Amino acid sequence: MKNFVEELRWRGMLAQIMPGTEEYLQENLTSAYLGTDPTADSLHIGHLCGIMMLRHFQRCGHKPYLLVGGATGMIGDPSGKSQERNLLDSDTLYHNQEAIKKQVAKFLDFDGTEPNKAELVNNYDWMKDYKFLDFVRDIGKHITVNYMMAKESVQQRLNGTARDGLSFTEFTYQLIQGYDFLYQYQHYGVRLQLGGNDQWGNMTTGTELIRRVLGNDAQAFCLTCPLITKADGKKFGKTESGNVWLDRNRTTPYAFYQFWLNVTDEDAARYLKIFTDLDQETIEGLIEEHKQDPGRRILQKRLAEEVTTLVHSKEDLDMAIAASNILFGKATKDQLAQLDEATLNDVFKDVPHYDLPKDALGQPAVEVFCREGWQIFPSKSEMRKLVKGNGVSLNKEKITAFDRPVTSDDLIDGKYLLVQRGKKNYFLITVK
Repeated sequence: MKNFVEELRWRGMLAQIMPGTEEYLQENLTSAYLGTDPTADSLHIGHLCGIMMLRHFQRCGHKPYLLVGGATGMIGDPSGKSQERNLLDSDTLYHNQEAIKKQVAKFLDFDGTEPNKAELVNNYDWMKDYKFLDFVRDIGKHITVNYMMAKESVQQRLNGTARDGLSFTEFTYQLIQGYDFLYQYQHYGVRLQLGGNDQWGNMTTGTELIRRVLGNDAQAFCLTCPLITKADGKKFGKTESGNVWLDRNRTTPYAFYQFWLNVTDEDAARYLKIFTDLDQETIEGLIEEHKQDPGRRILQKRLAEEVTTLVHSKEDLDMAIAASNILFGKATKDQLAQLDEATLNDVFKDVPHYDLPKDALGQPAVEVFCREGWQIFPSKSEMRKLVKGNGVSLNKEKITAFDRPVTSDDLIDGKYLLVQRGKKNYFLITVK
């Protein structure tokens, strides 16, 4: 089998690893799980490193389990948090679970016939009927408060600036996560837990619980990936408008593509290793090619292509590139018309926007676009001059007569007009 740990190591995806893990994986077809938070009906790119770990794990011949934290999602993990999270009801959690599985199915094979096909489990299934008294008697007695208090995630909340401190609900989180590992160890043969490096404390509680319940001969391991940051040390995956989501209804494929296209050279080289399937030789070749002419942005383009195709599709990638060309290159009216409304608004979110009353349609272009308070043209006479010089376009087509009527037939998606003055000045008009 391909060496999973070595694969993570060269990709920069290995933070901490329990002694003996690599040797065990080399000798055994192993089942491993990674927990994910079901507090939203979509993952965002902050989750991608963990999902890619599962992907590499399966491609190395091992069996991945994705655990959706239906029970732990009702409690909230204190790791890296300054406040207790809102608790979700079971209907919302189930909806989120199904949405997450659909997204992860693009990375993992859940439907194959091989022994290492991926599985999705929900810890709510084994926690919902576990009575409190039974849990504290069966599980709580094995882990001391001293052990739990020593965890960094607990200490940060107790010694930090959080006004409300740490609730008992959150304090029990590591015990429940530890039981998740024990349960899967006993019922599914899971021997390895994967996660982000901020989870190390919770994860080692699981291995400790397994040994105390089942004896020192029980073999259980942990492995973490680093928390991904940008080259400047800032949090990865956040933009001014919030998270970059895998759900196209939250982040359009165009905006998703643009995120990766606009990372720095240093980040692009790193992210190619973490977020794509490209092999070491290919990535090193791309890095060398990029150094010859950084202005071509070879790394960013390949990164954006690979991740957009993996998360969405080749068709979505083609649409994102076409949408980029509308703003930054040559494009046709037909290509503009093919954009859905969300993508259109993403492409032109930074250009001036104006609202036009519907009853203004039918008037000459010079009357429609030279309105009081609008900054499209300095004056009607300036617009006439620009039209004569082929300097004005409507919906990517040159206007040949300044008095040509603007009608409902010109509307994109039944409500938009795109005016272009010169090569780089765009204006989006919404007809209401």
